[in-house]
Parts: sequence; C-alpha cells; structure tokens
Amino acid sequence: MPLLVPRWPAWLFWWRAACTRRAFVQQRMWAGATRISGLGGPAGALGTSPLVRRGSSSASSSAPGVRLTRDRYPMQRLPFSVVSEDDLAALERIIPGRVITDPEELEAPNVDWLRTVRGSSKVLLRPRTSQEVAQILRYCHERNLAVNPQGGNTGLVGGSTPVFDEIVLSTALMSQVLSFHDVSGVLVCQAGCVLEELSRYVEERGFVMPLDLGAKGSCHIGGNVATNAGGLRFLRYGSLRGTVLGLEVVLADGTLLNCLTSLRKDNTGYDLKQLFIGSEGTLGVITAVSILCPPKPSAVNVAFLGCPGFAEVLQTFSTGRRLLGEILSAFEFMDAECLQLVGRRLHLTNPVQESPFYVLIETSGSGADHDAEKLSSFLEQVQGSGLVTDGTLATDQRRIQALWALRERISEALSHDGYVYKYDLSLPLDRLYDLVDDLRARLGPSAKHVVGYGHLGDGNLHLNVTAEAFCESLLGALEPYVYEWTAGSGAASVPSTAWASRRGMSSATASPPRPCGSCSSSRPSWTPKAS
Repeated sequence: MPLLVPRWPAWLFWWRAACTRRAFVQQRMWAGATRISGLGGPAGALGTSPLVRRGSSSASSSAPGVRLTRDRYPMQRLPFSVVSEDDLAALERIIPGRVITDPEELEAPNVDWLRTVRGSSKVLLRPRTSQEVAQILRYCHERNLAVNPQGGNTGLVGGSTPVFDEIVLSTALMSQVLSFHDVSGVLVCQAGCVLEELSRYVEERGFVMPLDLGAKGSCHIGGNVATNAGGLRFLRYGSLRGTVLGLEVVLADGTLLNCLTSLRKDNTGYDLKQLFIGSEGTLGVITAVSILCPPKPSAVNVAFLGCPGFAEVLQTFSTGRRLLGEILSAFEFMDAECLQLVGRRLHLTNPVQESPFYVLIETSGSGADHDAEKLSSFLEQVQGSGLVTDGTLATDQRRIQALWALRERISEALSHDGYVYKYDLSLPLDRLYDLVDDLRARLGPSAKHVVGYGHLGDGNLHLNVTAEAFCESLLGALEPYVYEWTAGSGAASVPSTAWASRRGMSSATASPPRPCGSCSSSRPSWTPKAS
C-alpha cells in the first residue's frame, strides 16, 4: 500500500494515527518419519524437498497478463504528482545507481506472489541506509509523490504491491546485522534482512528467531514487523508485539524516529513502536528492528496425525496443550483436500492413512528424554481415545523437514491448481472450519477446490478457493460474503485499512475502534494523502 504523505507535522501524524483502525496481513510458505507405535505403516514414507523461496522469480515475463489492481477493485488515483525526469535526477543524486526504471526489472515489484494483482510503478528505489530513506521520503513529501514501501514481496493478499504508479521503495539492500548480544539474545538489524538468514545467524550463536514463516527464504524482517506476522511459532513465543523491543522508523515527511531500544523493560513514556507493528507501511517505513531471540531448543520432535473430524482436531489440540505444556511449539491443521493437492501437484507422499483432517504437532525443549516421555504420553492418550486414527513421528532433521513440507507447501500446491482466491482469517476455534463448509455449499461446482488450513494456536484459518481462471461472478460470490461472515466473531487480513475501506472490507471485518487514552472523537480530523 502507498505510504500516507500528510502535510501535518510529524508528531501530529503519528499521534493522530494512534486512533485509526488498522488491518493486518499475514504471510506463509517453506519446504521442508518414524511411525508411531501401534498406528501402522512404513517409516520414513516422505521424500524431502528443498526450501521453497518466494520472491522475484514468481513474476515472469507474462506479468502483464496479471490483472491490474485498479481493474479488480474500484479505486481512483488520488491527486499525487507524476514522477518526472527532474524527479528521477533528484532521486539519483540521493542514491546514485540505485534508481531502477528498466521495465523488466520493474515486473517483479509490480506483481504479488500469487499473481492476482499488478501495479504500474515506473520507478524502484533501493536505499542502503535509514538516512537515504529519510532523504527520499522528504523529497517525495515535498513533491507530493506517492510511495509504496516493499520488503520481500512475499505476501499473499497483495498488500506489498503498488496500486497505481507509486514509487516502490525497496528495503532489499538494507540487510546488515547491526549487533547481537549473546547473553540477552537481543538482535538489532536493518529491516531488509531476510528472515532465514537471520535465523541461521542466531542459531549459530545458540538462539532462534521468535518468528518462523513459510516465506522465510525471501521475506524481510521489516515486512514481518510491518504486517505483524504470526507464523508457526506464535503458539510458543507469541506475537511480534511482545518480542520486538524497538524500531527505527522514517515517517512520511522524512522525519527519522529512533525507538531502537534493546531494553526488555522500558516504562518511560509512550510505547511508540506499537503504532508501527502491523501498520503495513501506512505510517512510515521501518528501517531497523531490535528483537528478542529465545535460546535454541536442543530437542525437537514432529508428529503428523490423521483425525476423523474437526471436532477431534480441536480435542487433540486441547489434549496437547494439557499434556505437552511448555514443550508444545506448533500445532497446525489441514483438511484432506490440502494434502491431496500437495500430493497431486508437488508429488509429496502422505505418510499416514487418508483422513478427513490432519494435524502437525511440534515439540521443542531442552531435555530429549523429558520431551519424549511427555510426547509418548500424549500420543498414547489421543490414540486410545479415538481422536487420532493414524500417525507418524519424526525426530531427525531430514524427516522433520519432510513433514513440515506437507504443511508449508500447501500454498505452492494451490498456486499450481489455477487462480487462487485467498483469505487469512482469525476466528474462534469452535467456528474455525465452519466457513469452509459453508463456502463449499455456496459455491458448488463454480470452484475447483475450497480448502482450509492454518494455526490452531492463534485461531488462524487460511481459506483458499481455486478456479481455472479469474471469474468476476465467483469473486462476487466470495466478497463481501466472507467478510460479512467473519464480522460476527472474527477478523480478516486485508492489504491495509486505507485500501480495504475502498473495497468495502474494513467496516465488515472489524469492530469500531474504541477511543484510546486522551484521543477522542472531539480531536480534529485530517485527510491523509494516499492512492
């Protein structure tokens, strides 16, 4: 989404922004078995797969065939200036040699990873430092030029691609680790650091990143923070709002806001960083992050289980939380159609008997014997009570990655099945799968597949509908139905509030914001500049 470019003082900009409603976007996908005693079947039935990376490779020479965002959604370009030759010359003086105007190089940043929306940006900027970002935004603010911040462009709802002809501001070259404290585990790095590379860096020092995503081979930590990404470790380590200690942010007018503390406890003044976590680049560009990394677990196990129904999935989750306790680090679920697509499109083998639902459970701790004992007790309980019909267990890294591939490559398999309508929803656990059943009945044969998978730990459903090609009538059957259905008790991830309000989603997917602190409806209103 384009960065808002207000003419008000910077302090009023972010102060007022505290009272605005914001949406969030989450993003996924990576690649990656001893049979459980009594559940039958051969050991190690899976093949391993290399890490699946997202990024520029997903945008091919056929990118012009991807529908323009402004054609898919009824929006009008706001009265921003058009980039001129003088503007290009001025930007070239700020970042010599890193102003990109080659149409071929602009294809990738103009198209989302799923190839569902496309912008028409003519300029890509690649700064290396926060000071360069500040100079760029200061110039664009003065010239009334719209800016679209972009990290790894791995999102699945089009939130990181331009809508019209905004300047794309990439953080790809801002990839330096600034510091790491090997006692506290506090990492300070630039926003363009790739999540997988950060994971490797801290693991070599005995720690792990508190965030793990399928897109970790390409996504940037700044984009993760800007979208408040949840991911696979949310159940164990919680939200980025708790693990991010500080941020450095450049506001829309070029003001550099330094909140890059590395203190775990800081009760002085306002916690300004929280405004920018989940703001998706609408309040400013995150240029550096301070994040707390937990110690690396020494014992990791993964179980892949089949369940006869979603009620049994929920009971298995409840049993796992009770019996596994502190070592439970991930609990993922997927329906049968997901695994069928992974097998058909990616040729990965289902290691257990066919079931209506599957769960992937990861444990991680510091004592192998202790963890094995707890896991054995849990598996005995769920098997004996009929919650699980079949399962397999992996304890070595190769087989663990192979089991994770079944879950993390679902998005890739869906992309090979045709056009994908993708929705990222947060719902109460008892209603988490109901929408999938409702949509199958509603859409009938007009959809190839309607599938659901996600994280039980945070009530996150990835709802996906595939079709042979984009269909306006199918979109009309999905939207706003999905958002209205969700509005009753959940929330939907959409590209951003500024965009969503134009699509009629924002009011349908979130409750009205409550007044916060000293902010109230009596405060003067303002109209941000956005496209």
